[in-house]
Amino acid sequence: MQGVYALVDDDPRRRNDLRAQLAGALVGGATVVQLRLKHSGDGAAVAFGREAHARTREAGALLFVNDRFDLALLAGADGVHLGQEDLAPERIPADARARLLVGLSTHTLGQVRASRTRPVDYIAFGPVFGTSSKDSAFSPRGLELLREAVALAGRPLVAIGGISAANASVVRESGAVAIAVISAIADASDPAEATRYLRARFLAPPPGRN
Repeated sequence: MQGVYALVDDDPRRRNDLRAQLAGALVGGATVVQLRLKHSGDGAAVAFGREAHARTREAGALLFVNDRFDLALLAGADGVHLGQEDLAPERIPADARARLLVGLSTHTLGQVRASRTRPVDYIAFGPVFGTSSKDSAFSPRGLELLREAVALAGRPLVAIGGISAANASVVRESGAVAIAVISAIADASDPAEATRYLRARFLAPPPGRN
């Protein structure tokens, strides 16, 4: 899990639909795709999840489903990503947990610290910068707090919130293993090129280093 973590969003206000977002993210080199299906019924979510499963397998990327471990299992996804208000990771049945990776959103150092003893494989931290893609009760965390979260996490940390090609490299320098993005791909004129450029900026060495 390194590079671009693309959240494929079914919000009808997005410039690109689900399939365009998914295709562009994978062509552009995203290593993880998360399905954020807040506006889809369960049947439609599972159907698209299975389609996404086939596409991500072909591309060698991981597939996560937001919020719902049952839908993740039905879609054949690699994992589920949970928020602080979703089902607790500890409550996922053992047989499901054996089949799924689990990610957890965090927004404070207290939540990061608590995650160290929880059954999760990685955490997301943010919003790092201001964003209009997701409603959040938390102000932008900033790079200093991101660095502290990375040092405290004890497991891979994905940065999220207001991340673009302009700030991707400084986020990597802060220690995040990946950048999670929504609008940078979902609203791009060319999702594949946007993903490709994000990946290049995130993986580029800092100025002055080879």
